[in-house]
Amino acid sequence: MSGPGQRLLLVVACALVDSDGRILIAERPAGKALAGLWEFPGGKLEPGETPEATLIRELREELGIETKAACLAPLTFASHSYDDFHLLMPLYVCRRYEGIAMPREGQRLKWVRPAQLRDYPMPPADEPLIPHLIELL
Repeated sequence: MSGPGQRLLLVVACALVDSDGRILIAERPAGKALAGLWEFPGGKLEPGETPEATLIRELREELGIETKAACLAPLTFASHSYDDFHLLMPLYVCRRYEGIAMPREGQRLKWVRPAQLRDYPMPPADEPLIPHLIELL
């Protein structure tokens, strides 16, 4: 449960969709919190950054791909209380990008059909996003 004064963490995530309608997920590497769980690419907003600018930066850093703000469509969001912070995470869908997604931070990547997303263990904040993606795709 969230308590008074609990720190709010704003993170943005992206459901990157390929031409076959599959979604890219990344495994959190060993040594990170929630290691071994699968998540949508994204990251924390830097001061002064918009969610779209964060995703453009994170997709470049994590995967080596390029996209534009006009190619990022907001879909839904997650709101989840962890023990020491509350996470607010908008989820965007991106179907238009340049380059081939490659793991640049030691993570494993998989392209997964929306109906198979539940086959991969995900952080508690990511799981409620799955039905929205199944419905969309």
